[in-house]
Amino acid sequence: MRKRTIAVMVMTVLLGGLLAGCSGGKKPSADPTPGGSESPSPKPITFTWLVYDRTEGRVRDDWEIFKEIEAKTGVKVEFQVVSQEGLTEKRQIMIATNSVTDFIQVSTQEGREHGPEKVFLNLKDYLDIAPNLKNFYDSFPEAKALATGPDGGIYTVPILEGDPEGKGFNFVWMARQDLIDKYNLEPPTTLDEFYQFLKVLKEKHPDSYPLTSQSPIGDVGLYTVFGRAFTGIQGFFNLTPGDNKYAFAPYHEGYKDALLYMNKLYAEKLLDPEYSLLTGPQWEERMLSGKSLVTYFWKADIDPMTEKGRTASGSQEFELDAIPQFAADGIQNYQYSRSLVGASGRAVSAKVKDKEAAVKFLDYLVSEEGSNYLSLGILGKTYTIEDGKPMFLKEFGNSPYVPLRRDYGVWYDNISLDNAKARAAWESGLDEKSKAINARYEQYIIPAPKAIVKTEEEMELEKSKLSNLNKYLEQKITEFVTGKTPINDDTYQQFLDQAKKLGADELLNMYNTAYERTYGSK
Repeated sequence: MRKRTIAVMVMTVLLGGLLAGCSGGKKPSADPTPGGSESPSPKPITFTWLVYDRTEGRVRDDWEIFKEIEAKTGVKVEFQVVSQEGLTEKRQIMIATNSVTDFIQVSTQEGREHGPEKVFLNLKDYLDIAPNLKNFYDSFPEAKALATGPDGGIYTVPILEGDPEGKGFNFVWMARQDLIDKYNLEPPTTLDEFYQFLKVLKEKHPDSYPLTSQSPIGDVGLYTVFGRAFTGIQGFFNLTPGDNKYAFAPYHEGYKDALLYMNKLYAEKLLDPEYSLLTGPQWEERMLSGKSLVTYFWKADIDPMTEKGRTASGSQEFELDAIPQFAADGIQNYQYSRSLVGASGRAVSAKVKDKEAAVKFLDYLVSEEGSNYLSLGILGKTYTIEDGKPMFLKEFGNSPYVPLRRDYGVWYDNISLDNAKARAAWESGLDEKSKAINARYEQYIIPAPKAIVKTEEEMELEKSKLSNLNKYLEQKITEFVTGKTPINDDTYQQFLDQAKKLGADELLNMYNTAYERTYGSK
């Protein structure tokens, strides 16, 4: 059935003529241009590049940063644009048919898996003409490990996400600060205080469901956040802080307490009854309209959502702000920082016509000059230098990523290679409120675990087990939280038994084996 489905998908794409074909460290090298000289090649080169349209603004072919890059390198980029919803399927079809665009963003795992199959170019063969790439892999050994396939080839340039000190973070609990002030409430610091906090908001606003969630799972998911608060484990599988071993959160004795807590919130109508079904726009509408008053989400969205809420409500008093993070007694109250190296990276098609030119272009994009274009934009137009550090222009406001992505293509997903650089420039120009939020959350942030590198057999195990297990866990936890399945010793043991049947133990052993092999037992 799977083969038949893929075949139909591929045939549909082929008939539509949509399959892509080839067309055509820190300091820049002395010879950054594909043309092989300081000046652009007299013969222009065009490379195709798969991207998707972001909500902040559509991909444009006249972004000024790419005009600057073309003037420096002689390379013109031809974007092949899909919707965000269609990106994964498009990429999978391209990989399955070995028809990827000249440049493409893939997971580092996809790079390791399909690079040896000659889908992606082995960059290791070209490092002698790519000094910036070589410097990148030497400077970030974790990135090199994630980019290296089982055959020893290097197939991606992993994206940089976090600062080396492990301090940057993404998420906060946010609540209606105007209501906290109005009712003279103390922001909650414990799980019990959070429950009482929601009860007061419900009493004051009986038509509301004070707590809502943008998703049940994932980084901001309800199950992720409360699972961590009760067990100290982020997500279903992860390292426990201070312990170099992977754990499976439902095996922890506190996980059933997390289910009972969420069930109590649901039963008392403190939790949005549709939390498990909401789309992103529906979740946002609840927060902006006052149907919900508390959520866990990206800290960068506090200001934009406050402005939207003032417009939607017609009240300038509407204000969102961060409230403290909390955890159960005896559980470390933490949030992992952004990973230094991300799980995705830029790859080059093994079928690209001019391989050396493609590698030299990628090498330029990794250079300081090329990286600055993609992550910061144009000096004087999008950013300035203050105290030796880049900072986005104040005219872009506290949420500069919206105009930067829309108008300049800067810090654009599937294009930028160094999100850490962009975030540093953003945070350098934050207002006092945002700086205060960062200061309040500093106490919770600990360095993110390093990514593990899996063998082909381990990747096959994960592909065969993890998706079905995650679907089961999400479905069953939802049944527990909403009361469809009662929470008791018998039902919880049945839950664990089925998780084991679906591969929880096999995956747990695999993650620990891979981690120890990659980084050792220390």
